[in-house]
Amino acid sequence: MDEELGEYVGRITHHFSKIGVAVILLEEGVLKAGDRIRIKGHSEDFEMTVTSMQVNHKDIAEAKKGDDIGMHVDHPVHENDKVFKV
Repeated sequence: MDEELGEYVGRITHHFSKIGVAVILLEEGVLKAGDRIRIKGHSEDFEMTVTSMQVNHKDIAEAKKGDDIGMHVDHPVHENDKVFKV
């Protein structure tokens, strides 16, 4: 865990730029709606609040390690960008 970035939770596996949605593979911990996250990559570094998440097109309030979750992102992201809970 890099204290400056926050608690590592996963990475971006896909980005659908036309609809502003990213797929995140949760590799550590738990992520909940309302959590503040930071997405960091080669050309991105921004924070946002998780407003909603989906698994298999169904809304969920909480995701756990191993889940592939879809969520709206505030800025374009790329595969393998890292996601941290701040």
